[in-house]
Amino acid sequence: MARYKVIDTSPRFLAVDLEKQLLPGTFEHALNYLVDHELDLRRFDARYRNDFTGASAYSPALLLKVILFAYSRGIVSSREIERACREQVTFIALSGDCAPHFTTFADFVSGLSDEIAAIFSQVVYLCDRQGLIGREMFAIDGVKLPSNASKGKSGTRADFEKQAAKLEQAAQQMLARHREHDALSIEPDRAAKAAQRIERLQRDATQLRSWLKKHPEDRKGAKGKVIKSNRTDNDSAKMATSKGVIQGYCGVAAVDDRHQIVIEAQAHGTGSEQALLIPVVEAAAPLSTPDTLITADAGYHSEANLKALAEKHRPALIADNQMRKRDERFKDQARHTAQPDPLYDKAHPKKTAGHYRPKDFDYDPQAGTCICPAGRRLYQNGANCHHNGQIGTKFQGALRDCLPCTLREKCLRKPDVTQTRQVCFFRGKAAGGKVSYTAIMKRAIDSERGRQLYGKRFATVEPVFGNIRHNKGLDRFTLRGQTKVDTQWKLFCLVHNIEKLAHHGYAQ
Repeated sequence: MARYKVIDTSPRFLAVDLEKQLLPGTFEHALNYLVDHELDLRRFDARYRNDFTGASAYSPALLLKVILFAYSRGIVSSREIERACREQVTFIALSGDCAPHFTTFADFVSGLSDEIAAIFSQVVYLCDRQGLIGREMFAIDGVKLPSNASKGKSGTRADFEKQAAKLEQAAQQMLARHREHDALSIEPDRAAKAAQRIERLQRDATQLRSWLKKHPEDRKGAKGKVIKSNRTDNDSAKMATSKGVIQGYCGVAAVDDRHQIVIEAQAHGTGSEQALLIPVVEAAAPLSTPDTLITADAGYHSEANLKALAEKHRPALIADNQMRKRDERFKDQARHTAQPDPLYDKAHPKKTAGHYRPKDFDYDPQAGTCICPAGRRLYQNGANCHHNGQIGTKFQGALRDCLPCTLREKCLRKPDVTQTRQVCFFRGKAAGGKVSYTAIMKRAIDSERGRQLYGKRFATVEPVFGNIRHNKGLDRFTLRGQTKVDTQWKLFCLVHNIEKLAHHGYAQ
């Protein structure tokens, strides 16, 4: 009978050179060199008070290496990171065969808000030193991600007051019924379940009342409008996405177009991206030049933003909602749109006009005449009428034609009050009117040069989000609070930048 060598799979001590597990050209090798030789981590020393007493602490360099490498592999859970430090050889090499407790990792990430901006800036500086930042164009965009918050616990103070009153009333009614049945012989299990339901209702009502006491005012938006609060994470917000409404944060990134380096990263709990443009532009200003072009999609378009950029003399191309409709290259885009599923589509059906609109009138600008849908001629009562900065020609119907007309119901909104129909045909902007930064931006982005430059925006910023969301597995924020979520977003953007350094031969 043939004899074979025994294969022993039981645990044993192995002679492994941990340093040789970090191969040059890999992300982990670049990360290890970066943290050990390039980053200034002395600001972490202020965290500890164990110079003469107390136990030794894990090095911030060790924790930062392990956390960034874990994020690069899509591992966010602190328990999973601890397990990887015991079982995976690359984690063992980065940690020096240490396995910090998961609470150590959790506390380190949660308290990283004061140092993360400095670390991010240092890595961006290294990218610039390696020639990875061109400063020709910064593309700004955001990605909306769910947070560690319950969407069902959102509402205004008035909503929470009603919920608390409803819970208290339900608890009182159940308690009254429970007392009525005390004299009856009912099953013990049913009585215990009823008592548990009453206790749960009272506990939920108490939590609501406690939250209302701690938050005496409604949450306000950027324009002072009352927006919904969230009792799980009050910094998060409801956001409309292509997948429905989520409770989460918007991670914004400013990306340089040369090698897709993230030069600025911020996370905010707001569904409106318009308020995020100027803060990101100001944060990226130290890296920009007077000729650096700022590009962003229609979500960041507003007259106030365009005015602020113009006053700062920042070259910018910010798209508006009608940009593609004006571009002849997208004239056939409707045929590529998938037909809506009638069982899923929740969009409101388009409303048809209930009354005659100006386009239903036969207007001849050369002759200066206007014929109504009933075939009656309207008389001109203003050739240069101004309205909202527009100039146009105004017409009005005659009493003898409008009063007996059979189409009054379709022509007038209030036929019982209004006697005659008026209609105005606008010719454009009035001379000497208020400066429209939106009109200026439309002309810039509709030019051949503007379309060519703006076309680079999508290829600059979207691959960054694809890398972070798909390759790194960031499908939701796991922390709570704007400060902690902003830290987590910056950590993922750090991973992206360090990968760029590794791919370009850094530290080989």
